[in-house]
Amino acid sequence: MTLALILLCAYILDRIIGDPRWIPHPVIGMGKGISLLEKSIRSKVTSNKGLLFAGFLFPIVIVGGSFLITWAVLKLLAIVHPYLAVAAEIVLIATTIAAKGLKEAGMEVYKHLRNRQLPEARRSLGMIVGRDTDHLDEPEIVRGTVETIAENIVDAIISPLFYALIGGAPLAMAYRAVNTLDSMVGYKNEKYFYLGKASARLDDAANYLPARISALLLFASARILGLHVENSIRTVKEDASKHPSPNGGYPESAVAGAIGIRLGGYNIYHGVESFRAYMGKPYHTLEAAHIKTSITMMFVSSSLFILILCALLSVLSIFGMEWMWWT
Repeated sequence: MTLALILLCAYILDRIIGDPRWIPHPVIGMGKGISLLEKSIRSKVTSNKGLLFAGFLFPIVIVGGSFLITWAVLKLLAIVHPYLAVAAEIVLIATTIAAKGLKEAGMEVYKHLRNRQLPEARRSLGMIVGRDTDHLDEPEIVRGTVETIAENIVDAIISPLFYALIGGAPLAMAYRAVNTLDSMVGYKNEKYFYLGKASARLDDAANYLPARISALLLFASARILGLHVENSIRTVKEDASKHPSPNGGYPESAVAGAIGIRLGGYNIYHGVESFRAYMGKPYHTLEAAHIKTSITMMFVSSSLFILILCALLSVLSIFGMEWMWWT
């Protein structure tokens, strides 16, 4: 089976079943490994300089280990039967994608808002963001949801597929380890400023190209959906660099400009207020329907990306260029 078909099947599998809770997810294992490694490091290292250097163990052990374990599992399964390895690769790549889960999380907030259930909408948003949500009004709940969907177009879809294209399930799983590290130790607070710096920088580097690709895909999505593509392009040019992340501003500003809303503003984290630069101009007041629009943009852009990848791989196969070097 060609890589194009493997990627397409993995994407469709995620769209259909997502991440069922009864199936053990690789990220859970990564999280346990990260916690154990952190505990071991902190028991032996106390100085800031030591923590800074020890922080490189996270990418080496967790990311490198995720790649090698995945590669070894596929090799062993291929010895049993090649099709068994192919099936495993499809499933493993699917676990690195979270399009269905992202849609479900967004639609849960949307449904609560449509039913005028603000407390429930706040709780649902609190499950997917780090900010305090207890006292948010509807526009702020919508803003938090749209920002999360937009930013995760890169982390949860485009980047995993991008790395699966280059290195199949092993590299896609390595990327998921990078992303998990960033979400667990890649903070700029006192606890992780030194220990998590290497992980945070690696996540920035890993998402650099996919984030910019996502902006192009979102421009195309805006055109297909009849949204404001020119405004989307202008907003990315003007506002993407204002985001605290070198990558997060691209999908967020592209979505904000396409819909004609303003993202960013004041957030509260554990009682402390923080300002995030504005993305886009408020041509429309934030409302629940904008959540559905952002989800539609997510699906259109990711569908375009998988079609582009399949077309590219199909062309390469015509010329006899073997791509699955890791098998």
